[in-house]
Amino acid sequence: MAYATTNPYTGEVLKTFPDAADADVKQAIGDAHAAFLSWRESSFAERAKVMQKAADLLRQDADTYARILTTEMGKLLAEARAEVELSAEIFDYYATNAERLLAPETLPVAHASEGRVTLVHEPLGVLLCIEPWNFPYYQIARIIAPQLSAGNTMLLKHASNVPQSAAAFDALMKEAGLPDGAFRNLYATRTQIEFILNDPRVHGVALTGSEAAGSTIAALAGKALKKSTMELGGADAFVVLADADMKKTVDWAVFGRHWNGGQVCVSSKRMIVVDEVYDEFLERYRKGVAALIAGDPFDPKTTLAPLSSQGAADEIKDKVRQAISLGAKAEEVGPSVPNQGAFVQPTILTDVGEDNPARYWEFFGPVSMLFRAKDEADAVRIANDSPFGLGGSVFTSNPAHGAEVAKKISTGMVFVNHPTMVKADLPFGGVRRSGYGRELLGLGIKEFVNHKLIDVVDIDAPF
Repeated sequence: MAYATTNPYTGEVLKTFPDAADADVKQAIGDAHAAFLSWRESSFAERAKVMQKAADLLRQDADTYARILTTEMGKLLAEARAEVELSAEIFDYYATNAERLLAPETLPVAHASEGRVTLVHEPLGVLLCIEPWNFPYYQIARIIAPQLSAGNTMLLKHASNVPQSAAAFDALMKEAGLPDGAFRNLYATRTQIEFILNDPRVHGVALTGSEAAGSTIAALAGKALKKSTMELGGADAFVVLADADMKKTVDWAVFGRHWNGGQVCVSSKRMIVVDEVYDEFLERYRKGVAALIAGDPFDPKTTLAPLSSQGAADEIKDKVRQAISLGAKAEEVGPSVPNQGAFVQPTILTDVGEDNPARYWEFFGPVSMLFRAKDEADAVRIANDSPFGLGGSVFTSNPAHGAEVAKKISTGMVFVNHPTMVKADLPFGGVRRSGYGRELLGLGIKEFVNHKLIDVVDIDAPF
């Protein structure tokens, strides 16, 4: 898998890590299962103590954690600090709420003869999480905080270009007091992933990543009859209605498309603007994008980060070339980005016709697609003309009407007058090619538990 830290701004390979040995993988599974047998018996209070300690440690050394993110995948240092805080907030959330979310439920029944019926939520066992590089800490936190709080144990296979981020979280959870084996980072190979999923002590897999990776892992999990959740790609619609506050809308559009270098599954990738205000939006959007400053992600003046790797930059440049060859018009915007680093010149694609396959692609970087809609109904049609269904937004001066429009957009999350956001207390997930399952809140913590029915039919028995 070639696990290595390569600084995306300098191109320097800073450190390499060997793949996990097969014996280490077998040992990790055994350790995780052994830890589960005791961890599942721990109280919610004991688990909450570990989650809270993890949050406290992240905040205590936030700058050190943030600098690892910036070094490994090029995230702006301010954004890296924000990711550390978001991860801490997720641990906070489950430390406070896990017991309430998994409390036994008494079910109403139609007849007394059915007895007293209770639904309890019990952990399944060892789980595998496979995570991407764009939010190296947040992606881990949003799966391990709920699942460890539920009593499961976890194995992590992280992206090959963020090995130090993965190791940092492994060390974090140990320092937080998690029992040995309950969470383990593995620099696993593809063959070893299949081996893990086929082990009977492993009961599920959560993946965040590409459609291709999701399809492969979902197939392996299905063949092994293991539960899976998939958070895959997105091409969020950013719908602008005629009455939108144009300054606020454009400011959010520039941010929504370019935060984290545009490498976000819920970036505002498709700007869908009604005809009446399209020209004004495009002119203002050009100026907003042109004002971005590309440079060293450690420099506080920088507002546009490099992509995570030179390979990622080359891939998106190639996709732009393909879109042009298929009929789209491309406009490079703003001052030239530095020659040093994995940068992509901010680009606006227009005239992406309905016969152009690029219309249905996800551009994972600072490339915006703009669509002119005839009217509101046409804007909704274009928004729904996508294989993806992750997030989206509607901009209007009438929030109540915006909510009505949001109901018509087929996606997992829609925000009115704000790009899709991620928070510790908001559920996350999509539909169609964007995957299935939900993370965070009660929806997330209940994805990998056994919802067990206990029916005491002898209602005269003592309780």
